[in-house]
Amino acid sequence: MAGGGGAWKVAFADFVTAMMALFMLLWILNQDEKVKGEVQQYFNTRFKSVTKMSVGIIPIENADLIEARRAVFDNASAIDLQFMRRINDDIIRVFADNPNFIDMKTMRVQMTSEGLLIEFYNDPNRRLFQGPTALLTKYGQTVFDTLSYVLARHKSTRVEVEGHTASDVELDGERVDTWALSTDRALIARYAMDRKAMKSEQFIKVAGFSSSKPLKEYKHDLNHSHHDRVTIMVRAGVQRY
Repeated sequence: MAGGGGAWKVAFADFVTAMMALFMLLWILNQDEKVKGEVQQYFNTRFKSVTKMSVGIIPIENADLIEARRAVFDNASAIDLQFMRRINDDIIRVFADNPNFIDMKTMRVQMTSEGLLIEFYNDPNRRLFQGPTALLTKYGQTVFDTLSYVLARHKSTRVEVEGHTASDVELDGERVDTWALSTDRALIARYAMDRKAMKSEQFIKVAGFSSSKPLKEYKHDLNHSHHDRVTIMVRAGVQRY
């Protein structure tokens, strides 16, 4: 074609590049969390700091990186990523590497702009508490004892414990005061960890939030069992003020 030049080649090359990018995206979306984490690590610097105003992207096995605002935690400065990674690795090693000990569906570990957020769900199949009370089950006692030993090895950590419940909680046909219940559960969780291995000075906050802080992914169902949980925020060397 006279005067046609090779413009069609450029358009074809752009089309092929776009198709390759699409297939690569579809492949990544179909991979497990380990592969996604490795791809994420490749495209993001390992040395990006995480502050309250800016969330860095780092790969954590069995955890999603989000700018979590699941609970009203106290302000904090930039966190030590390497230190938090070591704690995360210890927790994963103790819990996730032993499938006979705990079902990972009953817990979640997330790196956030505040620190390391650990959520334990009072799942109907693996209950932390005996019914709608603050009494720990044997399983719940084991969970908090184990976490206590992990965090006690990192003496500079500072911990915040929060209790949360679903919207409607009843005992013998009577509605339960979920503010009192969530607070009592947070206190019991703190006591269990303090009694076992952690030091009292590691705890900087204990609070109950009833059903006022539902999990975002279950906001359509305020009685979902995962709203009924204890959350623990782990910070690096944050002092009480």
